[in-house]
Amino acid sequence: MDNFWINALWSITPTVILGLLFWLIIRSILRSDRTERETYAKLEAEERAKRGLSTDSQNGEKQ
Repeated sequence: MDNFWINALWSITPTVILGLLFWLIIRSILRSDRTERETYAKLEAEERAKRGLSTDSQNGEKQ
């Protein structure tokens, strides 16, 4: 019976490792995207402030 559990563990180990690797890659992609969007929004707000535009408008349209 011990051999069964060892084989079961060895069978699912590659799947678990690949799942964790996939999760880590997706997590890092999403975090970098979020950080990039925050940075771009901050930069855009600074540029709007320099030009005297309102921060409510998007793409040149008033809401």
